[in-house]
Amino acid sequence: MSSNTAQREGYAPFNGHQTWYRVTGTLESGKVPLVVAHGGPGCTHDYVDAFADLAEDGRAVIHYDQLGNGRSTHLREAPSAFWSIALFLEELDNLTAHLGVAGRYNLLGQSWGGVLSAEHAVRRPAGLNALVICSSPSSFPVWVSEALRLRQDLPPDVRQALERHEASGDYGHPEYLAATEVFYRRHVCRLETWPDEVRRTFDAMASDPTVYLAMNGPTEFHVIGSLRDWDIGERAAQINVPTLVLSGRHDEATPACVAGYVDGIPGARWVLMEESSHMCHVEERAKTMHEIGRFLAAHDPSSRAST
Repeated sequence: MSSNTAQREGYAPFNGHQTWYRVTGTLESGKVPLVVAHGGPGCTHDYVDAFADLAEDGRAVIHYDQLGNGRSTHLREAPSAFWSIALFLEELDNLTAHLGVAGRYNLLGQSWGGVLSAEHAVRRPAGLNALVICSSPSSFPVWVSEALRLRQDLPPDVRQALERHEASGDYGHPEYLAATEVFYRRHVCRLETWPDEVRRTFDAMASDPTVYLAMNGPTEFHVIGSLRDWDIGERAAQINVPTLVLSGRHDEATPACVAGYVDGIPGARWVLMEESSHMCHVEERAKTMHEIGRFLAAHDPSSRAST
């Protein structure tokens, strides 16, 4: 992102709490703004900071921290039932209304953010212009099945450590955490040195895992939270906006995981990033921004009017 690109931050009041947001670029540019929904549930916006690159051609890019995460209000004492898809859908609607973009906006969701974005899109909101889904499960039962399949390729001692501590429920054991990182470095981010923004998100989740534990579970492949049975199923066919799906060749979101979007959303286009796992926006940053930027530009109103 150019150092000359303007940024502003603020808070959107939401049900007595605060949703932090940042706008890169100007909302008055004439190009449809892009809202970025981060993953988790329970991550922060930091690890998807790279998508601010898309503001270089004049498009406003809106990042935000979902409730319970990052710079938004934390609610460590909230019961598990408080954290739901419905809550985060309401927060997203509130944010677009607060920023005055509800009339027309693009939406990009990464990982869990793609689940949230798909749930948003199936409601056919009038202002949704185009959708980008990055490395997102279309079914959590399939996600878990695929993760267990990928785990079989881990070294035997790593697999045994995972199984041993999952059986005892000791998810915080150093041996379990070390084994988890082996999986993450194969299927979450394959860069030898993880970017600072990725580390910031993992550190933030470690300091407050409330949302992640309630909705997902202790790890990417041990999903025992409220999302464990979620599946977009036949509802994907209700999405009626142009949709781009991206995933990585080495992604924990395998082709089977994204198939519900690729095959289910009418006209959806799929790009497989050959050198990426779960974070193509940092692993193949330039190519990712090129693909998404070209897609969004093709669906700006001025582009459609000229074709």
